[in-house]
Amino acid sequence: MIDPIKIAIDAMGGENSPEKVIKGIEIHSINCEKVIYNIFGDKDLINPLITKTNISKEKYNIFHTKNFIEDTDSPLSAAKKGKDTSMWLSIESLKKFESDAIVSAGNTGALFVIAKLNLKMIDQIDKPALSALWPNKNGMNVVLDLGANIECNEKNLVDFSLMGSALHKSLFENEDPKVALLNIGSEELKGNSIIKNTYQILNERKNSLFQFNGYIEGNEIMKGNVNVIVTDGFTGNIALKTAEGTANFITSELKQALNSSFIGKLSALLNIQNLKKFKNKLDPRLYNGAILLGLDKPVIKSHGSTDEIGFANSLKVCEKIIKSNLIEKIKKNII
Repeated sequence: MIDPIKIAIDAMGGENSPEKVIKGIEIHSINCEKVIYNIFGDKDLINPLITKTNISKEKYNIFHTKNFIEDTDSPLSAAKKGKDTSMWLSIESLKKFESDAIVSAGNTGALFVIAKLNLKMIDQIDKPALSALWPNKNGMNVVLDLGANIECNEKNLVDFSLMGSALHKSLFENEDPKVALLNIGSEELKGNSIIKNTYQILNERKNSLFQFNGYIEGNEIMKGNVNVIVTDGFTGNIALKTAEGTANFITSELKQALNSSFIGKLSALLNIQNLKKFKNKLDPRLYNGAILLGLDKPVIKSHGSTDEIGFANSLKVCEKIIKSNLIEKIKKNII
C-alpha cells in the first residue's frame, strides 16, 4: 500500500485566510485520495470553516496556534516572532519529517528566511531560487529566479539551469527541458560579463538533463521555443510583474470591449468556448505555486492575493513535485 503524501499548510498566510486556504484544500482533495493535510493555524477559526466542507476528518490534522506572520512583518521581525507561528511550525514539521512539503500564501521574505533557518541547502547549491510556471504557445515555461536573489554569479545561474530543468521534468515528464538565459539580445556578445560567462559555461558543458539554447529576449518568452528560462531575481521579478500586469490589462480591455455594444455581446456569445480558452491561458490562478528551489525539502509559495482556486493549484504543484521526487532529481544532476 502506498503511503499518503503529507502536505504542511500555513493556514494563516495571505489575504482572506484561513477561508481561502480551507476552500482550496476542499477543491484539491476532491481528486486526491492519498493526501493528508497538516494544517497549522488558529483552530477557533479553522474548525468552523472545515466542518462546512466535504473534507473527510481522516484527511487532515489541525495544529493549533494563534500566532502568525503578517504581511507587514519584515523577514527579521518575522523570524523573531517566535517558533509558535503557523509559518514556522509548518516548516518545522517538514524538518522533523512529519510532512513531505509545505505550502504558504504568507509573507514571501519571511518564508525564505524561516525556511533557510530550519532546512538545509542541497549540497553544492549556494543560493535558493524562486521558480514558477509561465505559459507559452506550446505549453509551460519554468522561469527562475523570480526574486529570491537580486545579485547572482555564474555558478548561481548554472545551478538555476539544473534546478529549473529538474523541476520542468518533474512536472512535465514527456517533455525535454530546453534552457535559455534571459538577455537583452540573442547575440553572444550581448549582456553583462556574468551572463556572457554563464553562456560559455553552459555552451561548453554537456548535461543529459537539458539542452542549452543560448539567449532569449523578453519578447520571445511566450513563443515556446524553450521551456526553462534563467535569470537573476531582480530581472526575473520585473519580467514576471510586467507579464502579469499585461495579462490583466488585456483581459480587462477585452471584457470591456465585448460588453460595450450589442454586437460585442453577440460576438462573445458566439465565441464563448474560444474566449474561455483565452481566459484560462491568461488566468494566473491556474499557474499559482512558486517553488523555492535549492533547499533539501520542497517549499511552495502561493500568491498572497490568490483565491481558493489558486491555492488549490499550489497544492496540485506540491503534490506533483513530491510524487516525482524533485529534490532527488536535483541532487542527482548537480555537477
